[in-house]
Amino acid sequence: MTVKEQIKNYITSQPEPKRSDLQELHRLIPRVSPECKLSFSDGKDSDGRTVSNPTIGYGSHTIKYADGKTREFFQIGLSGNTTGISVYILGLKDKTYLAKTYGKTLGKASVTGYCIKFKTLKDINVDVLEAAIRHGFQASKAAVD
Repeated sequence: MTVKEQIKNYITSQPEPKRSDLQELHRLIPRVSPECKLSFSDGKDSDGRTVSNPTIGYGSHTIKYADGKTREFFQIGLSGNTTGISVYILGLKDKTYLAKTYGKTLGKASVTGYCIKFKTLKDINVDVLEAAIRHGFQASKAAVD
C-alpha cells in the first residue's frame, strides 16, 4: 500500500467531525510546503505493539538522540487522538516559542513545546495554526541552510 493510500485509509477510518477536520488539515499542510515529503506511521513498533497514535508526516527532520544516533522523522505531524487532533511541529530550538507566539490567538487549544492539541477546527483560528505550521517548515529549512 502506498503512503497516499495509507493516509486516505487512516483519515476515512476516523469518525466525524474528526474525519473532515483531518481531511481539511491534510489539504492545508501541503499547500504551506508543496514540496514536502509525505510519510505515515501506523503507531506500531517493530514488534507490532502500539506505541503512539497513527500520524501523517510532512517534511523531513533529523532527530539526534543523546547517544549520538540520528533518525529521519517528519517535520510536521498530524494525528487524531482520543479527544481531538494533534499537530506536531518538530525541530524548534525554543520550546516556549509555540505557546508564546500562537497560544493566546489560537483559540481553544493546548500548546506545548512541540504540539498543538484541539478538539475540532471550529474551536481554533485556522489562520494562526497555518502560521505556526509555516514557521515550523521555515525553521527546519533555516536549520539546514
